[in-house]
Amino acid sequence: MLNFLQGFSYGLFLSCIPWFIIGLLNPRLAVPTLEPSRWQVVLRYWLLLPGAAFLLWLTSLWGGFGPTLGGWLAGLAAVAVALPVERWWHRWRARRAERRRQAAAAAADRAESERGVARLNPDAPPADADDLVKALCRAKGVLLAAECRQHAGQADRLYSRYRRLQGLLDRRFGEGELAAQRGHAVVREVVAAATERLQAIAAQAEGLASLDEAYARRRLDAAEDVDQTEIAALQRRLQLIAETRARLDRMASQNETALTALDELAIALARLDTSKPRHAVSTEQALLELQRFLDRTDDYTHSARRAEGQ
Repeated sequence: MLNFLQGFSYGLFLSCIPWFIIGLLNPRLAVPTLEPSRWQVVLRYWLLLPGAAFLLWLTSLWGGFGPTLGGWLAGLAAVAVALPVERWWHRWRARRAERRRQAAAAAADRAESERGVARLNPDAPPADADDLVKALCRAKGVLLAAECRQHAGQADRLYSRYRRLQGLLDRRFGEGELAAQRGHAVVREVVAAATERLQAIAAQAEGLASLDEAYARRRLDAAEDVDQTEIAALQRRLQLIAETRARLDRMASQNETALTALDELAIALARLDTSKPRHAVSTEQALLELQRFLDRTDDYTHSARRAEGQ
């Protein structure tokens, strides 16, 4: 066994030379990490593996000098066999880390989301989804792709309120009643305006994702190596990023106001007196609440159009 290890150490040491040359020419061929570099080649084939081969050779001398041919061949082939195994191991670790990151992000989203909010799947809208729900799914998909999760949750909240109010209106009023028709129209108008704002947020967030803020700040930190023209361009880029984020926050705030108004309508519907016969229910009160809500909705719609025109 010691003779085999002695031969293995000789073969491993000799194999480091061609692998070192190959790695200097193309690190991806000689280093199994996901982002190989030449310093890793030097560390691996100039220090670590030769050092390991030397220690193995020293410890194998207890059995005398007599390297075997099998040990030589095994040492020469060791790196070629180990590289694919190490690459698989690094890829497996990267996939596991990505799954954990996605699970943590999903858990954080659930923790931050409102209780009782249904979650939309951008790739698989609900079977009974209408055009508004499909538009919300598309907007959420774009926001998630742009890593704008803080605004993507509004799609779920709008969808939940939209479905809940539709159900409340259908349960509170009979089919064909004026209050139900007006209520459905108002809810749809509010959700449509909020969906348009969310689509605008998604479009601008997609453009914002292409701007590398960290790069601009690094270049500004090295101001002695950057001329004044580039400094002005980098500062303008950072200003553009800040202005876009402020605009996204304003539109998101308008959507929050719309969500609050939808909640007010849901509470108003829940307070309707249903203990009396249907014809004696305070329909006029419900219509008045809906009319007031419709007036507020007009304000939200005008605000959204002004924000989109900026």
